[in-house]
Amino acid sequence: MTEQGLAQRGALPGASREASIDKVSVDERAGRLATRSIKTEAKLSGLRLVIRMMDLTTLEGCDTPGKVRALCRKALHPAADIADVPSVAAVCVYPNLVPIAKKELEGSTVRVAAVATAFPSGLSPLDVKLDDARRAVELGADEIDMVIDRGAFLAGEHPRVADEISRVKEVCGEAHLKVILETGELGAYDNVRRASDLAMEAGADFIKTSTGKIQPAATPAVTLVMLEAIRDFYYRTGRRIGMKPAGGIRTAKQALHYLVIVKETLGDDWLTPELFRLGASTVLNDVLMQIRKLETGAYQAIEYFSKD
Repeated sequence: MTEQGLAQRGALPGASREASIDKVSVDERAGRLATRSIKTEAKLSGLRLVIRMMDLTTLEGCDTPGKVRALCRKALHPAADIADVPSVAAVCVYPNLVPIAKKELEGSTVRVAAVATAFPSGLSPLDVKLDDARRAVELGADEIDMVIDRGAFLAGEHPRVADEISRVKEVCGEAHLKVILETGELGAYDNVRRASDLAMEAGADFIKTSTGKIQPAATPAVTLVMLEAIRDFYYRTGRRIGMKPAGGIRTAKQALHYLVIVKETLGDDWLTPELFRLGASTVLNDVLMQIRKLETGAYQAIEYFSKD
């Protein structure tokens, strides 16, 4: 996005990052953007883009190599019988399952992400967190999803949280670092904004709303706050940071509304899997059903799509 475009969206030089966020205004704008109507041709293009931006995830205690292989096959070919359906952006698993995913996805564009740093709580000593991230990278992870210590952040220990992010970034090497804020535990939008700024300044490549283990997870309003932080950070530094809302996105309609929020806040430059992801594994089949409806005029039953 050009500097002029950013200025038109309110990213003015010298704006205070400590200013209190107007909750009423954020909620109202997020709600208004969610009412935008998307016409048929644009909707079909948007649904395919949603698939390209998805991270398919399995983070359960009962995960097995077979389950990960099945998820990878779905990531590569979400619906073999629907024309022009792209692969998803990434598959996210626990570190010990990274080699399984890497082998299954070899030669494809689908990246392998691994959660680390004592996911989902973030409550382990720093050396344990660093070893967790380092091992995930050594096992082949292209992306690391770390969690911040929300207790430390809420206690005002912001330099400590920033240092942990910076240290994890160092051990990631070439792997991209996605920093999970767990916004459902941060409370006020002011905290979400401060945590977003802190994570970006400490070296995050992406900021992410949630682990998917806590409710509320992603919401349009929280996402808007984080996107505005990304916009202002870009205006100050020229560095583009990615964004990932995760959890709570259940339908294709909701997923499209997130794309509207991105476009209206950051512009077309961010409408790419390199800068925007959706943690919305459960919504993939609904997106496929909507594509089938737009192409044929009739819905296909959910039973026709694989659950993994």
